[in-house]
Amino acid sequence: MKLPFASKKAGVGHMPVAGSAEVLPAKPKGPLIDFHQIVEDFKTIDPQDPGLWPLAPRVVTLLGLFLALLGAAWWFGWSSQLEELDGQKVQEVSLKDDWLSKKNQSINLEEYRRQLAEIDRSFGALLKQLPNRSEMGDLLVDINKAAQGRGLSVELFKPGGEATKEFYAEVPITLNLIGGYHDIGAFTGDIAKLPRIVTLNDINLTTGPKEGVLALKATAKTFRYLDDEELARKKKANKGANQ
Repeated sequence: MKLPFASKKAGVGHMPVAGSAEVLPAKPKGPLIDFHQIVEDFKTIDPQDPGLWPLAPRVVTLLGLFLALLGAAWWFGWSSQLEELDGQKVQEVSLKDDWLSKKNQSINLEEYRRQLAEIDRSFGALLKQLPNRSEMGDLLVDINKAAQGRGLSVELFKPGGEATKEFYAEVPITLNLIGGYHDIGAFTGDIAKLPRIVTLNDINLTTGPKEGVLALKATAKTFRYLDDEELARKKKANKGANQ
């Protein structure tokens, strides 16, 4: 006699247990970017219908067009504009320096005017030491008298041709004097004390023809300022030469 629960017990042994279900192996993950698929996408694109292209060709094409536009903009516009900008920056620095210089001048304007007035006074005092054309004869006489007044023998007293400068003329005088050492020294002192500017140049001092005397050879240079007529003539001549 079979017990009624015996078949149930046997059946329980053949029922699958939920916790013992068979676990399948995980499918391996593919690469993040499928380069093979991208290559295939490029091979299959239809140039006549870009709207049906896959994503990768569209992205690459758009990126290439964007880079090409950037290159064209740089070549045809931005490079020259940047060069112009650099030039404007340099000009800006120059204008700032010029502005600062003029600002400092405007701040010190009164001081500059005072200095200019002082220069004018000093220049006027120096200009008075230059004889004009009519006074040159008197100055030559003064130089000759200075030599004779010290007992010097004037062997040669020869004024040379004038050399015109910017606003004055230079007049050289060739001198050959014979006399004692102290007399020659006193003569040079008298020349320095003249109210007009006279310089001694190319001095050559040798023994004289007699014992105890010396021979002085020198070029005395004096200067005179040009009058208005001479300045106008000189300015006109310079203008014609420049043209």
